[in-house]
Amino acid sequence: MSDTPARLLGLLSLLQTPREWPGSELATRLGVSLRTVRRDVQRLRDLGYPVQATMGVIGGYRLVAGKAMPPLLLDDEEAVAIAVGLRTAAGHAVAGIEEASVRALAKLEQVLPSRLRQRVGALGAATEPLLTWGRPTVDPEHLSALAAAVNSRAQLRFTYRRRDGLDGERLVEPYKLVSAGRRWYLVGYDNDRDDWRIFRVDRITDQRPTRTRVAARQLPASDAASFMAEKLLELTPVYRAVVTLHAPVERMAGPLGGAGADLERIDDTSCRLRSDADTLEWLAWRLLTLGCDVEVHEPPELIAYLRQIGARATRAAGPQAAEKGRPTLGEGTPARRTLE
Repeated sequence: MSDTPARLLGLLSLLQTPREWPGSELATRLGVSLRTVRRDVQRLRDLGYPVQATMGVIGGYRLVAGKAMPPLLLDDEEAVAIAVGLRTAAGHAVAGIEEASVRALAKLEQVLPSRLRQRVGALGAATEPLLTWGRPTVDPEHLSALAAAVNSRAQLRFTYRRRDGLDGERLVEPYKLVSAGRRWYLVGYDNDRDDWRIFRVDRITDQRPTRTRVAARQLPASDAASFMAEKLLELTPVYRAVVTLHAPVERMAGPLGGAGADLERIDDTSCRLRSDADTLEWLAWRLLTLGCDVEVHEPPELIAYLRQIGARATRAAGPQAAEKGRPTLGEGTPARRTLE
């Protein structure tokens, strides 16, 4: 291989495989002499690639961790595999890597040749995941475009559907993407309202990046996730349940997911549960799946809801079940709730 740039790229591609490469094997793979391999290794070092050499019979060359990750050299199949994997991670909201997957996917798709972008897009269009907790509501390509806007610090125009169902135009300085549960949110500075806002990504359509670049603003929180959590808490009703569980506290610690701080021992056969949630449905489901008798003290909304679904279940079981009566739930005290 007489073309030096091509040879260096070939050498770098081999060294990115996590193994020790004997100089003789590198020379054979590249079709050059050992002396040329040594010179090329030094050229890579001069370019900032941390190539380490070890002496001895089993010695050789390998690429080690440096101050920055060097450009990856991928063949077509590797590039498609990584792009599909990143799409999967972004679409399924795998805990802890969602945002990183979106950023990496945006960078990768930007440099993919058109033939590979078509392959990745065709595979994405032809497959659909089966998720027991519901389908993803955001297209990874949509997330990639928003991630690109965040990275470029360019103002973004888009149409946003509000809670009342009305659409409106927004001019926003995108700051960060945040994933929460099965939803994605864009945290940004709303120029029209002169304030920070959060936007559900599944309600954003017709996004149009502008050419206006803006300096990074100081977010009024330690990070985007904390800011979004505070905003959602202001907008979401919170119900605090106080319930007596007729089972030992040791038995209930497991079914409650190790939420020991929510449990208080009453006696050997019962314990007190205190739990917060933003929906009555989730609280009711949590209580009914514990496998023990429960007595709800508050909130009254939960008591009323349990009576409704109890009556519904009794009717579904038929007239014989109705004759046996329904269980009595405890009376309640007012619930604590935040803003509606």
